[in-house]
Amino acid sequence: MRKGAFIVADNIYSPAGSTTRENFETIIGGGSGVRTHEDISISKTPFVASLIGEGRNGKHFPDSVKGFSRFENLLTLSVQDALRSGNVDPKEEKTLLIISSTKGNISMLESGGDQIAKADAISLVASAKKIAAHFQFQHQPLVISNACISGLLAIITAKRLIESDSYETVVVAGADEITSFIFSGFQSFQALSDTVCRPFDAARKGINLGEGAATIILSGNDKYEGNIRISGGSVRNDANHISGPSRTGEELFLAINSALDEAGLKSSEIEFISAHGTATIYNDEMEAKAISLANLQDVPVNSLKGYFGHTLGAAGIIETIITKQSMLEGLIVPTPGFEESGVSMPLNISNKLRTASITHSLKTASGFGGCNAAITLSR
Repeated sequence: MRKGAFIVADNIYSPAGSTTRENFETIIGGGSGVRTHEDISISKTPFVASLIGEGRNGKHFPDSVKGFSRFENLLTLSVQDALRSGNVDPKEEKTLLIISSTKGNISMLESGGDQIAKADAISLVASAKKIAAHFQFQHQPLVISNACISGLLAIITAKRLIESDSYETVVVAGADEITSFIFSGFQSFQALSDTVCRPFDAARKGINLGEGAATIILSGNDKYEGNIRISGGSVRNDANHISGPSRTGEELFLAINSALDEAGLKSSEIEFISAHGTATIYNDEMEAKAISLANLQDVPVNSLKGYFGHTLGAAGIIETIITKQSMLEGLIVPTPGFEESGVSMPLNISNKLRTASITHSLKTASGFGGCNAAITLSR
């Protein structure tokens, strides 16, 4: 059985850039896609979020595919760049596509039209099949939709399929767009911040939503042995509440511990943590407790939500790619908005750009329904 999966290529398509390189350069330069918007199709009042302007209000993306929705075009643009940069042929027999999203074409609920046709088109499976056919993947695609751990769960699924030799290469792509349906849902929980979010900070007030697409291509081929690999991954559920996370952090800790075990790592070998860090009161507190339980409280940790917003089904993939890039370039990105710790357990929050030699990293995610996921990256 293979051990781990190598990262072959990747892409991030967001307001901060259309490639991984552009996005990374934007954030290490202190830039961000998060700002105040006035868009009555989403909210009757101004709101803070990270939105992609292209394709909105009838405009089209460059190289957009006729008959594809905005959501599907976002995914297509990201997959296209990753395939090209990795020189990966989607028509290869042992190559699979996995799509990660929390809401997909949910915007169709807001646009009216034929109800039967809409019911077919809104399916995540329908979108995945369209994208797989467009790129000529030879197998039916998989869809992963499990709240905000969808991206990490898709990566873990890809890793396991590669390790079992079911496939040699797996293309994992995730996306979500922000609509009034999604916005009003988070608003009903009083979870949205009216300023740029401040993860783990004493003055944090909630999340900023974000749009984005990301693709990460994983392979078990030994020719990529020098690449960073996904070395461990695990999922746990806390069964606490439909929207409220565990109050103890034990279940995320179990996911972290299991991911470390799978990778053959001790907590002392982790040199950097990319946290979920939504800037909500309960998520950040839970994560701090889980990190402390894992004896990782002294390890540098950051949250990227102040750069990208919470991109839902794309978040785990975007943040994994930035973690990989941080390892390659020896840079730990600061956490925007962090000034004073607002969690009960001590954390080593990165609040300025710092250099570091990173061999092993941890990426965490949590979501509604009590789901928790963790992966390790190794070089």
